[in-house]
Amino acid sequence: MEITHRAAVLGSPIAHSLSPVLHGAGYEAAGLEGWEYTRILCQAEELSRVVRESGETYRGFSVTMPCKFAALDFADEVTERAQQIGSANTLTRVDGHWRADNTDCEGALVALRELLGHTLPKRAVLVGAGGTARAVMWALRELGCEQVTVVNRSDRAAEYVELAQGIDVSFCTYDADLESVALQADVVASTVPADVLEQHAEQLGHAPVFDVIYNPWPTPLAIRAASNGYPVVGGLSMLAGQSYAQFEQFTGVDAPREAMREALLRHWEQSH
Repeated sequence: MEITHRAAVLGSPIAHSLSPVLHGAGYEAAGLEGWEYTRILCQAEELSRVVRESGETYRGFSVTMPCKFAALDFADEVTERAQQIGSANTLTRVDGHWRADNTDCEGALVALRELLGHTLPKRAVLVGAGGTARAVMWALRELGCEQVTVVNRSDRAAEYVELAQGIDVSFCTYDADLESVALQADVVASTVPADVLEQHAEQLGHAPVFDVIYNPWPTPLAIRAASNGYPVVGGLSMLAGQSYAQFEQFTGVDAPREAMREALLRHWEQSH
């Protein structure tokens, strides 16, 4: 079969990226013939060249670290949410130019809705303040969250003014009474490596937990929250969720969400 449309994920390391599983399953379920999705090893400084030298058959690129900031800088057009979050995980060819978007925030939204159902969180704890945390903050804002306590080593409140519009954002360090903070929250969302939170998991595990980590899983925080009777959701839900909008931007076709999610979970179970 002739390949007429291509997409790929860019980043480093890239060999273990699960994006091909998601997009490939999407092509099959949607009946899209002639589509191919691959991995391309790419450093941040190489992104501009790689994308510019890609042939006309390339409709889009998923972008992972360390290239998300370079993707935002490279694009001819940037969506409002990518601008607010400050990085891009999606580049789509649109009428001969490249548009940058951030669908990580949609992935966070999917995960939070899976965790909370129809319950809308009013108060949240967000652990970490980096790029992924900003995507989660966007999702919390979309859900109508009113108060977010950010747990981070430094106070970066000034960086969240535009993104967190309408939300009362406060910062605290890991030395704070985290148990009290968690007990008052409707959800705890962690965006930091599992080992960073190991010594704080007991304090924070007093609310439903969304942890963006999926390997290793379960994390100490997820284990603690589950042992306290709270529901937990991991990073695979966010990974699947961020791929749907990418698929739709690249193909112009509604993403077959269930098929893509099921393919991801099946692949994960078979490989672990």
